[in-house]
Parts: sequence; C-alpha cells; structure tokens
Amino acid sequence: MTAAHAAPTLRQDCWPIVPDRLEDLGVPRSVVADLVLRYLWLHGSGTLARLNETLKLSFPLLETLFHQFRNQQLLEVKGMTGNDYSFSLTAGGRAQASGRNEVCQYVGPAPVSIQQYQKVVKAQAAHVRVSRESLRQAFDDLVLPDGLLDQLGPALIGHQSLFLYGGTGNGKTSIAERILRIYHDSIVVPYAVEVDGHIISLFDPVVHKQLPFHDDLLDPRWAVCERPCITVGGELSAAMLELRLDESTRVFISPCQMKANNGILIIDDFGRQVLAPRDLLNRWIVPLDRRVDYLTLSSGMKFQVPFELMVVFSTNLNPHDLADEAFLRRIQTKVLVENVSAEVFEEIFRRVMQTLQVPTEPGCVEYLRERCQEYTATVLRACYPRDIYCLVKAISEYEGRPVRMTRVNIDRAVALYFAKSQPKEA
Repeated sequence: MTAAHAAPTLRQDCWPIVPDRLEDLGVPRSVVADLVLRYLWLHGSGTLARLNETLKLSFPLLETLFHQFRNQQLLEVKGMTGNDYSFSLTAGGRAQASGRNEVCQYVGPAPVSIQQYQKVVKAQAAHVRVSRESLRQAFDDLVLPDGLLDQLGPALIGHQSLFLYGGTGNGKTSIAERILRIYHDSIVVPYAVEVDGHIISLFDPVVHKQLPFHDDLLDPRWAVCERPCITVGGELSAAMLELRLDESTRVFISPCQMKANNGILIIDDFGRQVLAPRDLLNRWIVPLDRRVDYLTLSSGMKFQVPFELMVVFSTNLNPHDLADEAFLRRIQTKVLVENVSAEVFEEIFRRVMQTLQVPTEPGCVEYLRERCQEYTATVLRACYPRDIYCLVKAISEYEGRPVRMTRVNIDRAVALYFAKSQPKEA
C-alpha cells in the first residue's frame, strides 16, 4: 500500500470531549428532554443503556434526566435489568411526548450546537503538503504528465477551489475524484446540529465513511470519518443548496455543501445542470470568497455555517462562457486538461490491457491510435482505450468467443464507437 493510499491518521486535538452535565451539551434542555420522551413514546419502554446507545448521551447525564422525569411523574420504573432501570412513560408523560412528537419526530443521536459545529469544522480545515512525487502516488492509476501535476499542486496546497476544463473524455472527473487521496487524516462529523430549537440532520452514511474508532473521551454525538467527497452532476438544482424540511418528520436535511464540509464537492459537467450556471455562481460568490455560507430555516431565520471545503468545477465548456470575471477571480486555479499525446495514449492502452489481462495482438496500440485519429481529425482522448475495450468485450461475448484485442476487433469496435457523418440530402 502506498503512502497515498494509507489509512487515515487520527487528529484528536480539536475533537469535542463527552459532556456529563446538561449545561455542557450546548443545546437547550428542552431539545434533549424531547428526545428522551419521543424515544420512550416510540418504543414503549427503555433503559439507560438503550438511551445511551441511541441518543449518544453519557450515563451521568441520562441519570440526571431520569431522576428529573421521575420527580415530574413523567415516567415510572417497571423493574431492573441487571443494574439498570427499566422504565416507561406515565399517562402524563405519554400526553406530553405525543404533543412533542407532532412538532418533530426525530429520534436519534442528540444534536450539537451550531456554535460548536462551526468551531470544530474551522479547526479541521485541511492543511496538506504535496509535491510532484506525492501527487504522482495519489494519481498512480492515471497517466498524467508532470506539467499537469505541477498545475494541480499549488491549488491543492492552498485548498482553494479548482476549475478543471478541457475536452470531454480526458479524465477531468477521474482527476477530481482522486484528489481525496492527498488527505491522510480523519475528521469528526456530528450526527445532527441544533439551531433555534430545530434539528438539522447532517451525518449521511452514503457520504461519510465512518472509521472504526473508540475513545471514552470523545463526545459520541460525533462520528469519526474520512474526509467526505460528494459528486453532483446534471441533477444539481437550487433546492439542493438549501435546507430541506422533511414534512413527515419535521427534521431539516442539510444541503450538499454542508455535508461536504472538511472535504471535497465536485460539480461535474458544470454548465449542464438543471440550475443555470449564473444562478449557482451568484449563490456561491460570497461562500467561495469568505468561506462561510448562510442557510434559512422555515421560520425565515438565517444562520451562518462554515463553507470549509474544496469545490472542484469540471466542465468541457469554455470557462469564460460560463462565468464572469468576478466569479472566476474567486476560483484562483484553472487547470486545462488537454487532449492526450500519442505517448500518453499508448501508455493508457497498455495499462488497461495489463490491468484487465487482455491478450493483445502485436501492434494493436499503434493501430488503435491511428484508427481513432482517422475519425477525430488527429484528436486523442484518454477515454478511448477503455471504451474501445468495452466494445471489443461486448462483441466477443455476443459471438461466444474469448476476448482478444486484434485489428479486426478494433475495426468493428471503432465503427460502433464513432458517429459517421451523414451525407447531406439534396
């Protein structure tokens, strides 16, 4: 395993410690009390151990709540499970829990305060040191010239937003997705955040890759994860950049840029989204400049969240056709991913054949390059070797014979792959 692909190291200097008192949670007591009531209302009964597992609250804190609820006659003890209490809601407790459930149905890890979230995200801002050699290791499964690596390096060190542009099929998306490999540390991500009494769900198991880690000092409301990487394409809409209220649970869902904090957000095929480029640029012109974003609750209240991420725009369109000078100035690095040279094309072909263990007729690499150039007016793209292989494989499977890269198979695949010019009608 290379250094570029090593397991993340743990950085615990800025991680929050477990709170044992209600006043140390940083969120209103009512929010925590409602969580306990809703849990018991949903499950019928509970123990301190089950509450600890679900709500991620410490035993001393839960014991304090337990005795307060008992004194208020909101719950009653049914018995003991080992050294733990088994309890359920009283009639008064059920009535109160039912009312709170109509306001919000969230039952999960207790939220952290928006202030603590801001502080931890800022403290976890990425600081990397890269060189041409370390970048070569990070992109070791791609064939990239040193000149391209030397353009990427400064942008990655500064953790600034990046604009990758150039012809289609030259590996812009592949490059963007592998930038995550330059990070070798871990971060903590809260399961949920509280703002003005509202709960915002943040942790997403699809986005946040959780690491096996246990520390009795770490606040369990935070999950230890690798830095996230989110890719959005043509489906990106204005609604995805704002809080979304789940009408059935009354829980807010965090937008994609908030989930990508401390990581990377890739805007793939920029300029071809449902959201017009100008609208996206206007929405993010302040966050890209000041590294803070502003979100709005359904009540109309605005609040600030960190915009501590690298945004990578990938497009095959001309940047000047998509954005004005004011926006391009805020994306300090623009890297042109050019069409590949003959040497790079042939190296890509050799790697594809070697990786997939495809028997290859001598001279096929030069023959494929010449055939592609015939169709594209000498333009070569990085995607051609693998795409042509996939067609050769499909042809071979269709005819029930072993996959083999030959001139005959290349001719058939190339004829299927490239569109021929239609003769004009009289």
